[in-house]
Amino acid sequence: MSSCARASVAVRASPVTSTTSKNTCGARRGAVRACASNTTNARFALLFDCDGVIVETEELHRLAYNGAFEHYDVRIDGERVDWVVEYYDVLQNTVGGGKPKMKWHFNQNAWPTSSLFPTAPTTDAERDALVDALQDQKTVFYKKIVEEVAEARPGILELMDEAIADPSIAVGICSAATKAGFEKVVNSVVGVERLSKMDVVMAGDDVTRKKPDPLIYNLAREKVGLPASKCVVVEDSLVGLRAAVGAEMNCVITPTASTASADFIGEGAKAVFTTLAGVKLTAMFPKDATEPNFKF
Repeated sequence: MSSCARASVAVRASPVTSTTSKNTCGARRGAVRACASNTTNARFALLFDCDGVIVETEELHRLAYNGAFEHYDVRIDGERVDWVVEYYDVLQNTVGGGKPKMKWHFNQNAWPTSSLFPTAPTTDAERDALVDALQDQKTVFYKKIVEEVAEARPGILELMDEAIADPSIAVGICSAATKAGFEKVVNSVVGVERLSKMDVVMAGDDVTRKKPDPLIYNLAREKVGLPASKCVVVEDSLVGLRAAVGAEMNCVITPTASTASADFIGEGAKAVFTTLAGVKLTAMFPKDATEPNFKF
């Protein structure tokens, strides 16, 4: 285990706090952030997933989960819970969101003992308490790891900047990640200035059902005020693709090493790009086009 996955860090306030509404950027729980979106009469919307799309975070999440399992001495049948790379590749392509991942894993195997619950929890309240504590500790480790090593995938910020600069394109980020970890990634990698110019920013905490449920994209569509056919989602996994397709949106995939073998086209993706470097906004949304273009 990396030393950064064991460290404890103070949680700092983040500039991004929650969901945003088009051109008003009002946030839930009373928080408000400035919005400098220049979108007017949007023709299309470009919506980015976060983990795996903006930053290749799968391994960072895995290390942080294992750090939380170690921190609370989480064991099943006496063996420390440890998510190896091969297993996590399957898990992150099966279940969206951190708490659902842990609940799915424990339901498939067995609920563990831990320093919090020396006897494995049996009630829903106890199980929720365990998963909540694990998620909180995982987030502490994850934020520290992101701060030290996270960087944007090639081409992602360039495409984002093109979209932000085009007043006919609404831009957003829709992530299944827990808000605290999501904020750390977007504030560190995307940057506060870019975020202030977006039309919608949503984390997993902002919805009651996580991907592959389409709820987050349906809400984003309402916020940007466009029909689903005018929205293009950038995802990296089958979980995200299924959420976009469930919302009847166009979806392009930029896979990571852990998701590259999936049959994205067979599941409804419009295109698969090994990298977004070189992908131009004007090719996807040609001038005067009424539908997005994916043949380039």
